[in-house]
Amino acid sequence: MKVMKFGGTSVGTPQRMKEVTTLVTKSGEPVFVVLSAMSGTTNSLVEISDYLYKKNPDGANEVINRLEQKYDRHVEELYTSAETKAATRDFLRDEFDYLRSFTKELFTSFEEKSIVAQGEIISTNMVVNYMKEQGINAVLLNALDFMRTDKNSEPDPVYIKEKLRGILDENQGAQVYITQGFICRNAYGEIDNLQRGGSDYTASLIGAAINAEEIQIWTDIDGMHNNDPRVVDKTEPVHQLHFEEAAELAYFGAKILHPTCVQPAKYAGIPVRLLNTMDPDAEGTTISNKTEYGKIKAIAAKDNITAIKIKSSRMLLATGFLRKVFEIFESYQTSIDMICTSEVGVSMSIDNNSHLGEIVDELKKYGTVTVDTNMCIICVVGDLDWSNIGFETLALDALKDIPVRMVSYGGSNYNISFLIREEDKKRALQNLSNTIFYK
Repeated sequence: MKVMKFGGTSVGTPQRMKEVTTLVTKSGEPVFVVLSAMSGTTNSLVEISDYLYKKNPDGANEVINRLEQKYDRHVEELYTSAETKAATRDFLRDEFDYLRSFTKELFTSFEEKSIVAQGEIISTNMVVNYMKEQGINAVLLNALDFMRTDKNSEPDPVYIKEKLRGILDENQGAQVYITQGFICRNAYGEIDNLQRGGSDYTASLIGAAINAEEIQIWTDIDGMHNNDPRVVDKTEPVHQLHFEEAAELAYFGAKILHPTCVQPAKYAGIPVRLLNTMDPDAEGTTISNKTEYGKIKAIAAKDNITAIKIKSSRMLLATGFLRKVFEIFESYQTSIDMICTSEVGVSMSIDNNSHLGEIVDELKKYGTVTVDTNMCIICVVGDLDWSNIGFETLALDALKDIPVRMVSYGGSNYNISFLIREEDKKRALQNLSNTIFYK
């Protein structure tokens, strides 16, 4: 069985929902479908929560009413039978009455998760109702019945696998199984969400739990490109990536995928395909444990980076110096992207400045500190094992006219990273494309 995940834009209108139904049923084989909320809905639900936090129930009700009217129009466009329209309107009335109930009581953070979860609950019910109207044997499985995180807010794969397989045994014979992405319950039974990776993470966890043949992530672009198409002229989809390559690209700026969401698929050895709902015949990108040896695949960029350098003569031959430095970042829960060391200094980059002042103050106990802001990490990804002679030279040659603050190479066999100024980003990305891919 394949798992097919569709994002908010893929189910963003009644017409798109119809197109998704066609894609899902095209093969005639049983499939497991994961849906996000309709595009724009989650933002409205967050806005409702914000009004409730601010103790403004009138503002919340205004957004609720506006959202209800929008869905009422969707019902008229999506369905043809009076029976299905009536059943869906009854469901939606209950949903929006549920949202209004929060305007009449004290609001807490727990309720926000419940409110935001309604987007996925609404979209899955509407699509299932449409499929049933079309005579498709579709079953809606509530993600809150099997998707759970542990006390560390990490998915509980053993629980998910056990519960989901039991639910599937009870619903054998369906053509389409549909569930909600993103939402789950936490270890205490409260409604929560998967945070990192959202619906993609749900699809990957389900794929691993049922040992799926393939996990398909359907979005509005045709896979991962070899550079950022928003910045660089002439980019192309990358047709094959190793899981590690995809994780590097995702971490360093490729927005199509979150770096953690494919981990369950990676460990289970299940390929992940990134496909385009708007162009379903496009090849897209396949991510698997296979490597194309000796090939540079893609380039990505990560903005809003800050570089911190601490210089100290006390560092020379001093054991424990780096440990003390890293403990400062750990105490402020700030992760480090890049690191370069010398005999008397260490440079690091971070992408979270919320505790920058405190971190710098602490570091000054151990040496002279300098900070560079408005920086950017450029990441060149592929099979970059050190035995592949010349790859690092090729990348450096492309950046010969651009000041490079830091270089990181050797920590992974899959990337070379360069820290540059944000103002040089566009030129750097274009030069790398011209030198590596189109020379």
